[in-house]
Amino acid sequence: MNIVCSIGTTEPHHAVGLGLDAYVFAEQGVRSVSVVAAVSAQNACGVHALVAMSPALIEAQLSALADVEIDAYRIGALMEEKSAERIARILASRGRPVVYDPVAAASGGGAFADSATLKRIAARLLPVVAIVTPNLSEAQLLAGMNIYTLQDMIAAARTIAAQGARAVLVKGGHLEGEPQDVLFVDGEAHVFTDERLPGEMRGTGCVLAACLAAMAAQGVPLLEAVLGARDFVRKKIASAQKIGAMSSAY
Repeated sequence: MNIVCSIGTTEPHHAVGLGLDAYVFAEQGVRSVSVVAAVSAQNACGVHALVAMSPALIEAQLSALADVEIDAYRIGALMEEKSAERIARILASRGRPVVYDPVAAASGGGAFADSATLKRIAARLLPVVAIVTPNLSEAQLLAGMNIYTLQDMIAAARTIAAQGARAVLVKGGHLEGEPQDVLFVDGEAHVFTDERLPGEMRGTGCVLAACLAAMAAQGVPLLEAVLGARDFVRKKIASAQKIGAMSSAY
């Protein structure tokens, strides 16, 4: 069985973060291992408390996993640049695909890192990732521009790619109209458009990134993986609406 390592933040409900990743990995048929970068007291109302693990402890966790053959990595919410620096150095030496979701804030409210810190974290990680998956607000921050249109999304994706990422998937669900995502890879922009689903679901970004990492571990080509992950998320959103707004994927 392929193995995926998730690096990020815990959440008591497992509706986002490391716990949610484990559910997605199991459904995608890969084994989950994890590195805790931070612990949060968080629910649908937002982040109530947040504590970062030390860079040394994060590195020790990664070192403790050296005895298993990890096929891909998924990085979620990080709080400190020094931790990102150590993670980037270690993952660069391991040569496996890395999916990075540059989480800035929880959907219910509360930031994991301020804007300046997130930009510094991303600067450390982008050169070692196979794909980065920012939402609109995160893409605006990383690209240093406002995003109002599809063409803005493409320009932002191109700018982020120039910072070192091999591929960029800008998620445009918060723009008006039918939701559109932009994948920028190898100098080309691919646009995906879908019918908007009613309601909301916590953890959509986590589900997408985790699914991409699971597929990368299994050798699925990038474009096929993006299509498959987007379809997987849409099915989870449709399922969650049977339970209630802002419910979890699981």
